[in-house]
Amino acid sequence: MSLSGGPTQDEILAISLSKLSPNKNEIMADIGCGTCKVSIAASGLVKKVIAIDRRTEAINYSKIKIEASGAKNIELIAGEASEILNRVENPDCAFIGGSGNIETVLEILVTKGCKRVVINAVLLNTVTKAVNTMKKLGIFEEIVHVQVSCSYTLAGDIMLKPKNPVYIIVGRTK
Repeated sequence: MSLSGGPTQDEILAISLSKLSPNKNEIMADIGCGTCKVSIAASGLVKKVIAIDRRTEAINYSKIKIEASGAKNIELIAGEASEILNRVENPDCAFIGGSGNIETVLEILVTKGCKRVVINAVLLNTVTKAVNTMKKLGIFEEIVHVQVSCSYTLAGDIMLKPKNPVYIIVGRTK
C-alpha cells in the first residue's frame, strides 16, 4: 500500500529530525503523519508522539506500521489538525508533513507554546504560506532546500537519479 505524498525520504527525515532536535522529555506532534515514518523514527527520541492525519487510509496504514515498529508512545488520531490540536496535550515541538490549513495550524502551535516547528514542503505555495505565517508569528528561522540523488546501476556503471526536492522550513520561538 502507498499513500500520496509519502513516506518521507530517509535523507529528508534525518535532516528534519536534526533541525527539530526533539528530546526525551518532550511531546512531539506529527501533523499530516501519513505513513507514520516520522512518528516512528521520533518515538525513540521523545516522551510521546501525537500523530494526526485526516485521511482514513493514512490512519489505517499507520496503525499497521506503528504496531510492527513496537513503538508504544505514539497516539494516532484521525481528523483535522486544527481541531485536534486544541484537544490534546501541548506539544513541545512539531513536524508538519502535510496540512491543508497550515496557517491556522501554525497559529495554534505557537499559542499552545510549541517551541520548534519543522515543515516539509514540495509545493511553492506551501512554502510561501508557511514562511509568511511563521514571519508573522515571529518564529521563522530558515529554509533548507534539499535535493537528494541516489545511485542505481546503468550499463554496468553507476548513475545518480535525483528524487524530488524538498523544502525544510524551520521555526523556533525566540
